[in-house]
Amino acid sequence: MRLLALTCEVLARSVYLCAARSPHVVDVRLNRRGLHDDPPNLRSILQAEIDEIGAPYDAVVLAYGLCGGATAGLRAGAIRLVVPRAHDCITLFLGDRARYQAEFTANPGTYWYVQDYLERTDDGSAFGGVGAVSDASARATHAEYVAKYGEDNAAYLMEALGGWRSHYNRAAFVEMGVAAPEAAAAAEARARDDADRRGWQFAKLAGELLLVRRLIDGAWDPADFLVLQTGERLAMSYDDGVIRAEPVSPAT
Repeated sequence: MRLLALTCEVLARSVYLCAARSPHVVDVRLNRRGLHDDPPNLRSILQAEIDEIGAPYDAVVLAYGLCGGATAGLRAGAIRLVVPRAHDCITLFLGDRARYQAEFTANPGTYWYVQDYLERTDDGSAFGGVGAVSDASARATHAEYVAKYGEDNAAYLMEALGGWRSHYNRAAFVEMGVAAPEAAAAAEARARDDADRRGWQFAKLAGELLLVRRLIDGAWDPADFLVLQTGERLAMSYDDGVIRAEPVSPAT
């Protein structure tokens, strides 16, 4: 097959490595990290990319999770659209929904770090779990609030907005094993420094390429992947399957 992989920068190294090893011909397109901060915008970008794709590709494979609902509503274009059953990209880093759920249950206050995000940012921010707000985004929001509401009101609003940080007590660095040792060590050190600065515990977890590799290899087990055909769109299923297919109405 010839596949087109659409993914985020935070999965760049993993997707490129799996594409290089795939038995299929795989082209890769990266989207800028942080687009999930605005789910409707990310959805529009992905839909536009999907709509323009047809021959010679046999399928579009989407290396994304739900990303705060950003992928909910995406429609298959002229060819199949294959999507992992994952709430967010942490599932893709850990390689298994059950493992992600176990981590979430045992350590709900975990803030996640991966190398691709850390090395693709120039604002000192780090990769967070679903709902986290980057430092750069917070600064931009603060400036907007000052302009609209004044400094005192902006400070109050930012305190409320920044309350998410108080819910975290653990930093987890996921080592994907896809980079040179010195590059991986530098990323891990940055995550450790951030954990120390925030007073969090630190954990290093081994990543697993299983889901990404199967996505790129075309091994689309229905238990782990949803294959959308032309005339179908992705919907949240609110169960263990995470997502489901539904027909696109004529008016959509």
